[in-house]
Amino acid sequence: MEVEVNPVVVIGAGPQGLAAAAHLLERGLEPVVLESGDGPASAVSEWGHVRLFSPWSELIDPASRRLLEPTGWSAPETGYPTGAQWVEEYLAPLAETLSDRVRYSSRVIGVGRKGRDLSVDAGRAEQPFVVHVRRADDTEERLEAKAVVDASGTWRAPSPAGAEGLPALGEQAAVEAGLLDHRTPSREEAAELAGKHIVVVGSGHSAATAIGDLATVVRREPGTRVTWALRRGTVGNAFGGGSADELPERGALGQRAKKVVEDGFIDLVTGFRTERVLVEDGRAVLVAEDGRRLEPADRVVVATGFRPDLSFLSEVRLDLDVRLQAPTKVATEVDPNLHSCGSVRATGATDLAHPEPGFYIVGAKSYGRAPTFLAMTGYEQVRSVVAELAGDHEAADRVEL
Repeated sequence: MEVEVNPVVVIGAGPQGLAAAAHLLERGLEPVVLESGDGPASAVSEWGHVRLFSPWSELIDPASRRLLEPTGWSAPETGYPTGAQWVEEYLAPLAETLSDRVRYSSRVIGVGRKGRDLSVDAGRAEQPFVVHVRRADDTEERLEAKAVVDASGTWRAPSPAGAEGLPALGEQAAVEAGLLDHRTPSREEAAELAGKHIVVVGSGHSAATAIGDLATVVRREPGTRVTWALRRGTVGNAFGGGSADELPERGALGQRAKKVVEDGFIDLVTGFRTERVLVEDGRAVLVAEDGRRLEPADRVVVATGFRPDLSFLSEVRLDLDVRLQAPTKVATEVDPNLHSCGSVRATGATDLAHPEPGFYIVGAKSYGRAPTFLAMTGYEQVRSVVAELAGDHEAADRVEL
């Protein structure tokens, strides 16, 4: 099997992965970006109907802008784009400019050190990384790299409905029956649920987005019912920070969700910790740990957050927080019990370093299970990490956000 040697392998062609490639090129380093999907930012495309909280000015990486502008590309100036607009107007042109440095349908299934498993110390740091890749046709290859930047995100590792972090009993069967989905429905999909009973599980921004879209259907089709199930005993911050929110669009989203609940369009259930999902007569019934049962639902939307996929990193030496599964030095800065998006300190190469020299996790995945990630903080991460990889320690230590 042919072994290909590359300076830096970037995992994921999303916003941070593509930005990392732009910074690497600017520093004279050659990247190879491995994307599991069949196009750029494939995960973003899957939630393309969702509008971002951040304006365009905070969604474009500086090095990527410098790479794009000589091609005649012009940056969008105002407004809050949807995920689809983010891809179409910025991420796809960036990937096209990077050309064949981005490889699609290339899923990373393992990362390690050449000739050294996790337990071996001798000569470890001197060996290149080996990145195992599976293509769409199930053929495999391996690439050698001086460094690896994991920007694979968390989108494809949604948290389950089960309150203890494990799938509820019967949850997978409900998925297979087409009754339960871990993805926020688009407005078109929400409209197709008119006249039905929908249950939304979760208290974050994705849940609030689903509630807002479904409430529109309830207004238009009074026979539609929506139940919003929260695990916590009180509403807490499910409605966001309102006018005090550091992100005005996020605050407005929470306030819209609050209003539709107060106006009676949404049935709110608190303290509901899902233990079991039953499939009865073609509908899903959620059962809580305390024995309460929700009325049969035609569709269950589980919006309980995301978590990092660490399965392909079992041979890499990681230093992760035991609660958030984020790099230990990052975890204290992003703990959702203490911080929101606007109060998180910028993190750089020093914070993101692991016991495995030359390996970094950046982007949403670097925040582990914390939901407080913003694109602009990820761009600062990759700027710092690439500076470190290029040997510019002063730039790596500098905070430019």
